[in-house]
Amino acid sequence: MSESTVAIETPLASLHQSEGATMGQWFGCALPDDWGNAAAEERFGAESVALIDKNYRAYLGFSGPDRVRYLNAILTNNIKDLGTGQGIISLLLNPQGRILAEIETYALGERLFCVSYAMIRARLVEWLEKYIIMDDVVLTDETEGWGMLAVEGPRSGEVLTEVAGLDLPTLGELKFVEARVGGVDCRVMGRWPGGVAGAEFLAERGDLEKLWRVLSDATRRAGGGPMGYSALSARRLVQGIPWFGYDFGEQQIPHEAGLELSHISYTKGCYTGQEIVERVRSRGQVNRRRVRLQFEGDVVPAAGAALAAEGKQIGQVTRAARSFYPPAILGMAYVRKESSEAGSIVEWSLGRGKVL
Repeated sequence: MSESTVAIETPLASLHQSEGATMGQWFGCALPDDWGNAAAEERFGAESVALIDKNYRAYLGFSGPDRVRYLNAILTNNIKDLGTGQGIISLLLNPQGRILAEIETYALGERLFCVSYAMIRARLVEWLEKYIIMDDVVLTDETEGWGMLAVEGPRSGEVLTEVAGLDLPTLGELKFVEARVGGVDCRVMGRWPGGVAGAEFLAERGDLEKLWRVLSDATRRAGGGPMGYSALSARRLVQGIPWFGYDFGEQQIPHEAGLELSHISYTKGCYTGQEIVERVRSRGQVNRRRVRLQFEGDVVPAAGAALAAEGKQIGQVTRAARSFYPPAILGMAYVRKESSEAGSIVEWSLGRGKVL
C-alpha cells in the first residue's frame, strides 16, 4: 500500500485533532500517533487504563445454512464448535500455506460475523467470494456500518463495570455480550492481550463519538486516558504480540510467524493450506522464525533493517519501537533458525540486539 493510499479514516479524526492528537498511518488507516506524550500514554496501558481507537477494521457478515461449513473449510481454526457469544481467531491461507489474512469469527445465532483489516478489505472479499461455489452462503460487507473502540490496562474492569455494569473477568478472550454504554448499543468483547485486562466495544459508526466521550470520561476517572499507536506498538512489542501486515503476512507461513499454537486447529479437518501446515508440523522446524529482540543503545531500527550474525546476513527487522514501560528498544524480526534461540546476539548497522 502506498503512503498516499489510506484504506479508511477514523470517523473520530476531527475529535482527536481537536483534543490535540497527531494523526498518522497505521494498518493503512488514518489513526492517532499520539496526544503529545507517548510515554504517558504507554503508562496508561501498563499501569491504569488506556482508551484506543481501533477503526482500522473490516467487518463481514455471513448468513445462510452453509455458513459454518463454508468458513470452517477455508479458515485454520475450528469454526463449527463456536457457540453463540463466542469468537475465535484464525488465518486465511493460500494453497501454498502463506498467510492472506488474520480473521476473528464470532457466532451470532443465525449469523457469523468476521472481523479483519480494512487495508485488505477489497482483496479479502474477493478471496472469500471465490470459495463460495456450491455453498448456500451470503457474504455481506458491513465495514461502513461499524466501528470499534477499546479499553486496555489493569483498571479496565473498573471502567467496564462503571459504563456497562459488566464484570470483565467473566468475559473470556473473544467472548462477547450485548450491552448499552452511555445510551449506545454495543457488542462488548473480552480481550486480554499478553494477559492484560481489556475489552472492545463494537458500535454503529454514527454512535462512535458519543461512545468515545463516555469511555474517555470513565478512563480519566480511573487514572487513564487515550493511547495512540506509537505507544500501542510499543505495548504490543513488550507483550510479544505480532501485528498482521507488519510482523506477518503473505511472505510467511504460520509456523514461521509463530502462530501455530494460537491460530490453528489440528483436529478440525481439511482447510485451504492445511497440507503445507501439516507438512511443516511433521517436519518439526522451519528455516526462519519470528523472534522478539531487545536492541542496545538508543536508536530504533527501521522496519526492514538487515540483521547479521558472525558476519553473515540472517534476517531483517519487521517492526521496532521505544518502550517506556519498561524502558527499552524492542523489535520483532525474522531470523534463520540457528539465530532464533533466546540469548542469541544479532547485529545491525548501528548496534546489536539480543533475542528474547
